[in-house]
Amino acid sequence: MLKASLRSHLTLWFAGLSLLTLLSVGFYIGHIATEQMKQASGNALLSNARSAAALLGQQLRERQLEVYLLSRAPHLERGDLDNPAILTSMKLRSEARAEYAWMGVADAEGRVHQAVNGLLVGQSVQQRPWFQAGLRGEYTGDPHEAVLLAKLLPGLPNGEPLRFIDFAAPIHTAEGRVIGVLGAHAHWSWVTRIVESAVSHKDAAPDIEALIIDHDGKVLYPEALVGQQLAPTDPASPGWIAANGYLTAQVTVPTPASTALSWSIAVRQPLDTALQPARSLFHKLLLLGGIAAVGFALVGHYLALYLSRPIEHLARSARQVQNHESGARFALQHPVQEIAQLGQSIDAMTRSLLGKERELQQANASLEATVALRTAALTQANAELLKLATHDALTGVHNRRRFDEKLTEYSLLFRRTGRPFALLLIDADHFKRTNDTYGHAVGDDVLRQLAQLIQANTRATDFVARYGGEEFAVLLPEIAKPDTPDIVAEKIRAAVAEAHFPVVGQITVSIGVGLADPADNAPTALVSRADRQLYQAKAEGRNRVVCQASFGEMNRQG
Repeated sequence: MLKASLRSHLTLWFAGLSLLTLLSVGFYIGHIATEQMKQASGNALLSNARSAAALLGQQLRERQLEVYLLSRAPHLERGDLDNPAILTSMKLRSEARAEYAWMGVADAEGRVHQAVNGLLVGQSVQQRPWFQAGLRGEYTGDPHEAVLLAKLLPGLPNGEPLRFIDFAAPIHTAEGRVIGVLGAHAHWSWVTRIVESAVSHKDAAPDIEALIIDHDGKVLYPEALVGQQLAPTDPASPGWIAANGYLTAQVTVPTPASTALSWSIAVRQPLDTALQPARSLFHKLLLLGGIAAVGFALVGHYLALYLSRPIEHLARSARQVQNHESGARFALQHPVQEIAQLGQSIDAMTRSLLGKERELQQANASLEATVALRTAALTQANAELLKLATHDALTGVHNRRRFDEKLTEYSLLFRRTGRPFALLLIDADHFKRTNDTYGHAVGDDVLRQLAQLIQANTRATDFVARYGGEEFAVLLPEIAKPDTPDIVAEKIRAAVAEAHFPVVGQITVSIGVGLADPADNAPTALVSRADRQLYQAKAEGRNRVVCQASFGEMNRQG
């Protein structure tokens, strides 16, 4: 693989580090500028939203107050809903307020008695929400499409359906009895004009959009977004959020406590538009960083040229020494102290190296002989370590760790081939009494003799291990007649019972026999079954064999 020279490395490092530094600074400044621009734009949108919400809330309160004051007029309190003065008052109010599309009074049963321009007179409005709410108190409602007035009023030029917001107030007699409702329908376009006028002014930011949101978070305006759900502003946020490609500020419209109206004004701007100045600054910083990196690369190249020449000469001379070529010369003087010192050191090292090379050749011959001897010793030590790792130090049979490995191996083979195997758990009876009476040294001799007896009465293919303490385990991979597990276990029991143990005399053992079962989900299931048979042998008086099943049953299981 072709490797770059020191000169190339230094040039690339100078250029790379300068570019990395400038890019890091550019990204950092760009990030700060973006966040500050986002903060400034968000605060500006929040200010617009607050202005629009305050203006709309004020207008709504004024219209609700107008309706309320009309409902409290003296000629209405007299109880005569057909009094001409009522119509005169409503006409004057409608002429003064162009936003009113309809205004009228209805009795307590919902029949309209009088209305501006005679619209709906004599008809029933009993089922209308504004009428039902107006009987109970002052009411300002959410926008809705015209139902009764749709055919009586001219449509909008843009073809959109007529939509109104309703104002209503109960009409009380002087005695306080409710005799009807005074209602007014204001054009929804009046509300939208108020909001648009508050946010669309000459100093407003570009591409901003005003939305009116109901209490469920659904858009009421503009018409193209009606019914869509707007993500709520996080209460922990500064009043605006950046999400879904927009910077959005949302403010609740202040409305009278007597009405159930709950609107919010959301003013939003595309993030791309809001952050355009910051991104323009970021691109300029990137361009400046690229130009500066090229300049640093040129400076780095000339500096690398000055520093690399003597080092390249040292490298050529060192290669000559490596290839056993003559004529290698190292510069011992240089204006840069470190380079001069490097040449002197390499020259001294070369002379020393040639001398050491001769000594090394002599030492290698001696070392090879030593390595051969050590290798033989290591092989023997490894064999001893392997035996220590797999055999019990006291009895010489396999240890518990090797037993667990063998049990897992037999279990996997059984699952793959269906070839059954058995487990004998052997426990010396009253062994604690032996230790307590004769001491642990005698007990160790007993365990060693027990291990020898078990090995002597098992086959070469059987696996004998010390399971723990005075307990031994035997794995039988072959369970066919004549050496069935119960026969082998009885042979071991009898051999132990007939044997003479120095100092102790006679020792007996109890044996539990378990057979591998296809239903076992783990090797420990077989150990648990054999252990239960062993405990049963103990319970039945010791010095006996208890099998999981008869040999015939074992064969049927296999």
